[in-house]
Amino acid sequence: MTTDAPLYRHVADRLARRIADGEFPVGTLLPGEQALAAEHRVARGTVRSALALLARRGVVSPRSGAGWIVQSATHTQGLAAFGSFAQWAHNRGLTPGGLVISQEEGAATADEARLLRIAQDSPVLRFTRLRSLDGHVVMVERPVYPGWLAHVLRGLPPDTPSHAAVLDAAGFGESFGSHRIDAVAASSEDVRLLGVRRSSPLLRVRRQAFARDGRPIDLTEDRYLPDSVSFEASSTSDARPGGWTRTLS
Repeated sequence: MTTDAPLYRHVADRLARRIADGEFPVGTLLPGEQALAAEHRVARGTVRSALALLARRGVVSPRSGAGWIVQSATHTQGLAAFGSFAQWAHNRGLTPGGLVISQEEGAATADEARLLRIAQDSPVLRFTRLRSLDGHVVMVERPVYPGWLAHVLRGLPPDTPSHAAVLDAAGFGESFGSHRIDAVAASSEDVRLLGVRRSSPLLRVRRQAFARDGRPIDLTEDRYLPDSVSFEASSTSDARPGGWTRTLS
């Protein structure tokens, strides 16, 4: 937590930690704004701004005439936002971060070649990156890009916050993608990078992104720390008898 951050962000961070620690369980009301202002020795307007920030993060929500209720102990990410971690973070009022741990060029494996629609042994560019929210590491990201995009990404500063934004600026923005979610045991590298115990459960999201012309532009495997980010999907019935349309929010 930096000293030059706005005061309301400090208050929001402290409240978020207390919620994550279980002091305020999901479904309970937070103390009133005036009580929180007195406790944190700030103006009520500062508390209101902090709560609004937490609401954008999906942690709390306002209840008319009742105050603020705890909605989640974690940050919530909609499935439609998978394509850009950084954009989702900005939309939630969070500051995204990225730090490249390793970068290498090599030959595509059989699976990479099939999914990226390139010849086996064609060149690919692989990264290992730590991703953070408001300075706190939440996951390790391992994207693989086809060699024809290497000139766009090669040589970027290691702390570039969004590779997706760089690709978009170069005319290779993501138009759609597919996602698979499961749980995996932490590897030795995960232990070193994320500070978890060997074989600790991590949430894995495997993504494949496509450009507007339909060409695959990356394969990515994200491994999230437990209790860092949750994901939501909603489903609604349509007008067809017996039919359902799943809306990814």
